[in-house]
Amino acid sequence: MPGLARVPSVAVAYPQILVHVVRTEGSVPREVGAFMRVDAHGVVGTVGGGHLEFQAIARAREWLHAPNAREHAPADMQRVDASDVERDHVATTSSGAHPWPVSWRQRCPLGPSLGQCCGGVVWLDYAWVASESDWQPWVVRLAPTRVPVAVFGGGHVGVALIRALAPLPFAVSWIDSREGFLSAASAAVVLDCLPGAVVREEIDPVEDAVGHLPDGTRVLIMSFSHAEDLQVVRACLARNRAAGAGAGLPSEAVGSPRPATVGLPLPFIGLIGSKTKWARFRHRLTDYGFDDHALGQVTCPIGLSEIVGKEPEVIAASVAAQLLMFRSHTAPNPAAGCK
Repeated sequence: MPGLARVPSVAVAYPQILVHVVRTEGSVPREVGAFMRVDAHGVVGTVGGGHLEFQAIARAREWLHAPNAREHAPADMQRVDASDVERDHVATTSSGAHPWPVSWRQRCPLGPSLGQCCGGVVWLDYAWVASESDWQPWVVRLAPTRVPVAVFGGGHVGVALIRALAPLPFAVSWIDSREGFLSAASAAVVLDCLPGAVVREEIDPVEDAVGHLPDGTRVLIMSFSHAEDLQVVRACLARNRAAGAGAGLPSEAVGSPRPATVGLPLPFIGLIGSKTKWARFRHRLTDYGFDDHALGQVTCPIGLSEIVGKEPEVIAASVAAQLLMFRSHTAPNPAAGCK
């Protein structure tokens, strides 16, 4: 995912050089949109590490320290204008937005000259960022696409899961029905997360929140009450059924990432609990009129079966990994590393 999801806008001093990946060919360490911000003393973000990044940092600082640097193009780099950006599939904005900042492009073959054996090619753009106003156009254009996730429950596992999901490419709604959920305790958890990564909501009855979730939301249910859990699951299945998505899913798919659910308004419904809990829920949900195909939309227990442990942090890591696997199965997404 692009690094903007993990990098606050005030992390480095000005002036700085923004270095970002605009194009790739073959095996490369990072995807288009990955970036780092380089000032005279620090670096935030990464374009893939190794000699590629080492030399890019050195090049950025050489440019920073050059006389009249902003007015002069770095040697052996190509000036980039808006048409170059559009051709290379970097997001542009509609009229009235910030004009595309001037930047300069370098082609970097990942071979012996860089001491790397990936074998691909990376094109890096370098842009001068002298102030916060210079940074704002890049915030718009490099912002990552975050998948919506709703976490129902503010208990120990919920807290651990929020901390696990916040740095990942997810936009998290954290929902609880209990009075006082918006108090200092949950606020402190959110303060540890990236700005805007987590939004808290206190709603009673909590299942009312389901109707307002964006299409495509991955739902994780772990409230303080089994009765409340049941009603949230029921509301999720009812929403999918109302969209005409209550049939056609293989019931044997329970417990694994299922690309077959991609077209549902809520494509992933995860419920914390044991197989015994799910057996009881299945019986109740059948009484509510849901058939086996509809019940096949629910994953319970949640998390990867290969990861064993009941500690909240272990459960959170396992569930976060499951969501990432589901994401990789439901949308084109480059694999990590030089592959």
